[in-house]
Amino acid sequence: MKIGELNSLKVVRETPHGMYLSDEDGEEVLMPGKYLTGQEKEGDLKEAFVYNDSEDRLVATTETPKIELNGFAALKVIDVNKSGVFLDWGLEKDLLVPFKEQNKKMELGRTYVVRMYLDEETDRLVATGKVKKFLSNEELTVQENEQVKLMVYNASDLGYDVMINERHTGLVFRNEVFAPIKIGDQMTGYIKQIREDGKIDVRLQPDAETHVENSNSKILETLKSQGGTLNLSDKSSPEDIYEALQMSKKTFKKAVGSLYKQRKITLESGKISLV
Repeated sequence: MKIGELNSLKVVRETPHGMYLSDEDGEEVLMPGKYLTGQEKEGDLKEAFVYNDSEDRLVATTETPKIELNGFAALKVIDVNKSGVFLDWGLEKDLLVPFKEQNKKMELGRTYVVRMYLDEETDRLVATGKVKKFLSNEELTVQENEQVKLMVYNASDLGYDVMINERHTGLVFRNEVFAPIKIGDQMTGYIKQIREDGKIDVRLQPDAETHVENSNSKILETLKSQGGTLNLSDKSSPEDIYEALQMSKKTFKKAVGSLYKQRKITLESGKISLV
């Protein structure tokens, strides 16, 4: 039976408190009645997440947690006591981060990226905020200009530390970010540069040529959906441009210039229109 993961278990017997489910080795776990539909019968297979309840007993649930064993997620601190901090991970019993597993003191109400693991000493599911130790740039599986999956796990004056495909770590420079970013955000990014020391610079837009092409398409699609006219120009504020198109003013001006040269749009006072 896999603790901290989704299991396919067989219904074996009913009790006043719920139904017992069994794995292929005959190990049983209780699924409380509140998680049952009332239609279950012996022999049925049931998908269940298995974890320790507040009394450290194994229990099965149909609820979906926000994180699974050896996975990463951004979770909010909802309680603090002498053992550590407790995170909301979507289940009844909150997830503990012991004080020794915190990079810095975690604060009530704030969100942190953590990794969940099974503590071998206590056989309990716990989390650690020291996610960087699970990331390595020694043997890279990415290359420059490759599209990758990112998760923001730390912010500094220089920029944002990001997980790359949950395997490597990289940096998005603050001066290359044109939209609000917060800890836990997941997004698509691109490998900008792999340095000799193994450090990786990441950008949130593709290379310049592809970026302009994508921006051109975005503007044309938005124009079509807005009846052929947008009340935007090179005099518009960066905020108005981002709200309408989710792109920076610099990108907008490049794309508009490109579309105008291709004679796909016309420029008028305070607006652009489809030809």
